[in-house]
Amino acid sequence: RSAIAAALAELGAEVTLVSGPTNLPVPQGVKRVSIESAREMLEASEAALPLDVAVMVAAVADWRPTKEAKGKIKKDAGGIPAIALQENPDILATLSKLGKKRPKLVIGFAAETDDVEANGRAKIGKKGCDWIVANDVSGDVMGGAENAVILITKDKAETWPRMTKEAVARKLAVEIAAALAGKSPGRK
Repeated sequence: RSAIAAALAELGAEVTLVSGPTNLPVPQGVKRVSIESAREMLEASEAALPLDVAVMVAAVADWRPTKEAKGKIKKDAGGIPAIALQENPDILATLSKLGKKRPKLVIGFAAETDDVEANGRAKIGKKGCDWIVANDVSGDVMGGAENAVILITKDKAETWPRMTKEAVARKLAVEIAAALAGKSPGRK
């Protein structure tokens, strides 16, 4: 996520990075809003509106405990405690369905291990976003230096060669700039 924020800032974009706890430095020219929960991430994302582009890189947890513990949950003779869950907000879908407040371009990511393009295309329909960057995470991508992605739009899918995550970020930033200028993604 910080590589994409940095790449967009390098192209001259005004970038707000909404991020949970991380040791990654904030890229130069990027405003960071620190959050800890999915609800805070949604609130910070909505507070950043209006936006030309929303790039939703990492998914938050789908679920959270219904009741938050004030401290450590200690072991007792009753065994493992039952933890009731409730759904976290779907931030990508929420920003995709804002009507007049919706960013011009909403981009999500999909980490997939199989049927990468099909699953990414399904996510566009389910979430209502414009593009999905589908990551093939079947190898050592998590924590690795390189990535293989497919940029999926409503009209097409473009498979990018395996490259560093920074190169993916720069290429995506160029595609975003082109789209805002009225050019379609995947142009030569």
